[in-house]
Amino acid sequence: MLTSRLIPCLDIRGGRVVKGVKFQNLRDAGDPVTQAARYEAEGADELVVLDVSATLEERMAALDVVAALRTRLRIPLTVGGGVRSTDDARTLLEAGADKVAVNSAAVDRPELLRELSTDFGRQCTVIAVDAARAPEGGWSVMVRGGRVRTERRAISWIREAEGLGAGEVLLTSWDRDGTRSGYDLELLAEASQAVRLPVIASGGASSPEHMAQALSVGASAVLAASIFHDNDMTCGQVKDALRESGIEVRT
Repeated sequence: MLTSRLIPCLDIRGGRVVKGVKFQNLRDAGDPVTQAARYEAEGADELVVLDVSATLEERMAALDVVAALRTRLRIPLTVGGGVRSTDDARTLLEAGADKVAVNSAAVDRPELLRELSTDFGRQCTVIAVDAARAPEGGWSVMVRGGRVRTERRAISWIREAEGLGAGEVLLTSWDRDGTRSGYDLELLAEASQAVRLPVIASGGASSPEHMAQALSVGASAVLAASIFHDNDMTCGQVKDALRESGIEVRT
């Protein structure tokens, strides 16, 4: 049986970890290297680092943060923020990222996913999708740090991304982000059924129960931030709770 992954997320702005609600009202949540080292020690399987202001400021994710994290971490590291080309991705990989996540640039130019997959492999190519419920039903794709709603539909975009070479989906519910109200299970179920790719659930978790629900509807991994940044639970405690509910997690 495949084990489910537990992935803390560090949203970075100005070299610090930040956290908000629906991508707004960001508050300071600590030093990224200190936080990352603690999460690894507690049992995190991977780490995701997203430079949340990189796209808006038309720059790449902070390389100094990535390099500093790599010197301390042994677990896989996914980095996103401001990646617009294979050169950008190569720079992040050389700085220490294991996988590169793309969002806005791929929506603007979907062929970027094929280029990344060709140069670095599917295993390095993550499509990050921020999905917001649409008035007419379904979900719209959000870009520019969750500030701009596009005409793209989230589920069809995920299918297209798979065909272009994406190897993994980081799927965030814009509506649930930072709310602690649980993942959007309907979104996760539809996405998991639509593609063969691993789907990482993101947005809204505040308990192991929320994570177990996400995994039960098809997610391969669960990502969370607030629950760890605010010291509600450690990664080890979450894994213990998931094991008790019958979910296979890595030791």
